[in-house]
Amino acid sequence: MSDNTIKTEILVHDLKVPVSVIDAGAKSLLNRQEVYGPLTDKQVKVLKRIIRNTLATQRLVNDVLELGRSREGVMITSDFPVFELVRSVLIENFDLSEPEVVEKIRKTQNYHELLQILEIKSVRLSFEKTTWMTIVHLDYVKVKQILRNLVTNAFKHKSTLVEIAGKIIENRLILKIKDDGKGIPPEDHKKIFETYFTTGAPIENAIESHGLGLAGVMVLLKDMGGNLALESDHGQGAEFTVTIPL
Repeated sequence: MSDNTIKTEILVHDLKVPVSVIDAGAKSLLNRQEVYGPLTDKQVKVLKRIIRNTLATQRLVNDVLELGRSREGVMITSDFPVFELVRSVLIENFDLSEPEVVEKIRKTQNYHELLQILEIKSVRLSFEKTTWMTIVHLDYVKVKQILRNLVTNAFKHKSTLVEIAGKIIENRLILKIKDDGKGIPPEDHKKIFETYFTTGAPIENAIESHGLGLAGVMVLLKDMGGNLALESDHGQGAEFTVTIPL
């Protein structure tokens, strides 16, 4: 590991404490008004925005630290069902904007009930029962980070629908995440994987924020022996396929 990498990881790690303090302070003001005083509707709105953004920052910090651990060959594997991975990612995606949807997702363990909840939010799941209930042995944190980044991107770029599908073939977990947005022209496919942050010449609006998480996804997949494929064209949405050996 280079000195620059060490300094970067130390800096990122040091961000965890102040971000947590900001989060705790905002939640105290919001949830303990009998102690700190009543709030106006506008103040509540601002505090909730602060909490949403501190949560997003905490996830980004944890993602960067996980990338560092992955590059060092650190794998913490465990057994977990596929449905728990998908539910957790959906909860994290809706947690920032629609807490009422999160409560509904948490309360159901039934696949068909979950389909009904998500249909209202324009999310479609496609899993065979055997795959949905299968217990896999992988690094849960890394796989969740991969799926969350791809699902988050799909939500950003969708027009009306996000599709999440999964299957297990020949001892490989295959996940497909598709949106029906503007799509990515073939000549730009390579560009969005090149750097963790999109830099250089402007990229079409349809893909400008895809580059933020995709390079990180590629790193995690490579370290687990997996791969990522993209199918997309201008005006035809984008479908990312993740393959991870079990």
